[in-house]
Amino acid sequence: MENPVKRNEPLVRHIYTADPSAHVFNGKLYIYPSHDLDHEQVSNDNGDQYDMEDYHVLSMNDDLTLCTDHGEALHVKDIPWAKQQLWAPDAAFKNGTYYLFFPARDHDGIFRIGVATGSSPSGPFEPQPDYIPGSFSIDPAVLVDDDNKAYVYFGGLWGGQLEKWQTGTFVADAEGPAANEPALGPRVARLSEDMLAFEHSPSEISIVDEEGNPILAGDEERRYFEGPWVHKHEGMYYLSYSTGTTHSIVYAVSADPQGPYVFKGTILTPVVGWTTHHSIVRYNEKWYLFYHDSSLSKGADNKRSVKFTELTYNEDGTIQTIDPYDN
Repeated sequence: MENPVKRNEPLVRHIYTADPSAHVFNGKLYIYPSHDLDHEQVSNDNGDQYDMEDYHVLSMNDDLTLCTDHGEALHVKDIPWAKQQLWAPDAAFKNGTYYLFFPARDHDGIFRIGVATGSSPSGPFEPQPDYIPGSFSIDPAVLVDDDNKAYVYFGGLWGGQLEKWQTGTFVADAEGPAANEPALGPRVARLSEDMLAFEHSPSEISIVDEEGNPILAGDEERRYFEGPWVHKHEGMYYLSYSTGTTHSIVYAVSADPQGPYVFKGTILTPVVGWTTHHSIVRYNEKWYLFYHDSSLSKGADNKRSVKFTELTYNEDGTIQTIDPYDN
C-alpha cells in the first residue's frame, strides 16, 4: 500500500506506527517501526497500553514523497519465546543477511531482546528460537561500524525494566537511583560475527557533562530514559535518546562507540503524546530525523504515527534543535 507523504506528516495513515528506525539498504530508505493497535487501553507507567503484536516494514521512494507499507514482517505468535508486546525494533545488514532486532516480554513477563533474519530488507523475518542470551530491557538499536564491528545499544526505564537489572540479575521490586546519584545509562554490547549473540556482558554507557561530571538521575532535562540511537558523523559517535518525563530527544557525543559520551543539547522538542522516539539517517547527502507523535489520533497516547524531517549540523558538529510544529 502506497501513501503520499510530506515532511512532518504521518508516513502512513491506514495503521498507527511508532518508534521508527530508519536505514538505507541498497540505496533505498527503509523504516522499521512498531505497530500501535487501534483500540482503547488504560495507560500506566508500566506501558501496558503499548500491546503491539507485529511489525510492518515501510520504505520510501527516491524523493521521499511516497511511503510503501510492505505488510506484516513478523508476528508475536511466530516467536517461540515471546509472550507479548513487540516494542521498538531496529534492523541491520551484515553477512549478506538482514537482521531485525526486537524486544518482547518472555513467558515470565521479563523483557528480552530477540533477533529475526531475512533475505530482503522488507521482510518477512524468521525469528530465532530463543532470545539473545544475557539480553534484557527494550529498544535495541544496532550500529555496524566502518570496521564492520557491530554494537547493540538498548535499555529503557519504568516499563522497560532497566532499573530492575542494576545488580546484573532481575530484581522485580528494584527502583532507580536517587535524584542526586548518577542516572542509569543505556547498555551496549558488541555483537558476535553472526549477529545472534553478545560477545561480552553488556556494559553501561556513561553520559557526562562538559566537565566530565555524570548526568544525575534528577536532571530530567538531560538524563537518559529510553530509545538510544547511535550514528556516526565526521568520525564522531552521536548517542541520542529520549529524556522521558520532559519529552525531548537529546544527544551526547564520543570518540568511542562505547563511550563515555559528553552531553551536547536538544535535537527535538516535545511532540503531541507522552512518548518520543526517533532515529537519524543519512540519505542522498542529507540527514533526516524520523520520529513519532500522536497528532493523527488527536493525542491518544498509544496510537502514534511516524513522521520525518530534515536534520542540520552546525559547523562545529552540533545539531540544530528541531521544533516538530514549526512549519
